[in-house]
Amino acid sequence: MDYGKILSKRVQELKPSGIRKFFDIAANMENVISLSIGEPDFKTPWAVRAAAIETLEKGRTTYTANSGLANLRLEITRYMARKFGLSYHPEDETLVTVGGSEAIDLCIRAMIEPGDEVLVVEPCFVAYAPIIEMMHGIPVSVETVAEEGFRLTAARLRAKLTPKTKLLVLPYPNNPTGAIMRREHLEEIAEVLRSTNIMVLSDEIYAELTYTGRHVSIASLPGMRERTVVVNGFSKAFSMTGWRLGFACGPAPVMKQMIKIHQYAIMCAPTTSQYAAIEALRCCEEDIQNMVEEYDMRRRFIVDAFNKIGLTCFEPEGAFYIFPCIRSTGLSSEDFCERLLFSKQVAVVPGSAFGNCGEGYIRVSYAYSIKHITEAVKRISSFLSELKGGNP
Repeated sequence: MDYGKILSKRVQELKPSGIRKFFDIAANMENVISLSIGEPDFKTPWAVRAAAIETLEKGRTTYTANSGLANLRLEITRYMARKFGLSYHPEDETLVTVGGSEAIDLCIRAMIEPGDEVLVVEPCFVAYAPIIEMMHGIPVSVETVAEEGFRLTAARLRAKLTPKTKLLVLPYPNNPTGAIMRREHLEEIAEVLRSTNIMVLSDEIYAELTYTGRHVSIASLPGMRERTVVVNGFSKAFSMTGWRLGFACGPAPVMKQMIKIHQYAIMCAPTTSQYAAIEALRCCEEDIQNMVEEYDMRRRFIVDAFNKIGLTCFEPEGAFYIFPCIRSTGLSSEDFCERLLFSKQVAVVPGSAFGNCGEGYIRVSYAYSIKHITEAVKRISSFLSELKGGNP
């Protein structure tokens, strides 16, 4: 059997996730300290788990409506209004998905046709470009730099616009850099887009994890709601990664097509997770605040620690990652991560996994305990000392 001829050539040409590579290697090694995965180390709040248990005990394990439980969609719209000043209709402007990742996939699939260009702000989450490519679209990198706070600027956006541009992927708060976009920065981007027919996919999965002021959604700016699909979910803020639940909110004509794809591909998000999410939105504000305060403490600790060992670090204002520069070592991001893993058993992710402009950086997650972080920094410091001495 010649599988090379059977399998999709486009899929075969996709690169595997750069995030998973080092995580998978580390999983087969002993005594590894991993700072590679963006997974909260907090347990899902007890009230959420209890709601799920009750659902199972009562046998509520059937399919739900394709777009999600009506009560959950209602709570999502209340949450969006309460937190971000956004008003959506629960019936035709809100969709419950299998994680934020499915919402991203649906949004791109609903809009992109062969030859369409999608602007992808980089460094960024690894999934956007492969999804675009599978739709025969053209991902166009819009690079950001530390000197500008890893923010998208109006000048960088204008430079990439062409008559083929259909969608802008705006991932803030940002994975991997921890950068955020303030209202004044978003207003500059909105001003560029208002006179166009370009849509925005605003990936706001880390919206709750903003440490200097409140998160602002570009959809809340004048003239932007009708051209923006907001993606969010429960994995990060509610510590519900394994529950696989996300959502999308946007204009009804777009959501109608996203729901259609969702109907055929997924049917509905996990029922137990949906019931649990209702409880999360109603009762977990204090839990979120406690987690945010802990992350903020870790953020300040790890930035200071990395600066002290000689890896200069852009100060993140959102998410739970730092993006230290490793150019001073003379190693590529890939080489740095590989040598660190095998010599000191510390797993981090090369910045190049998040786009070409991520070369010269590494992504380090602080969704881990201070004890865990402290030991990892100690090992990295030893690695750097040995590099200077020519030992590794």
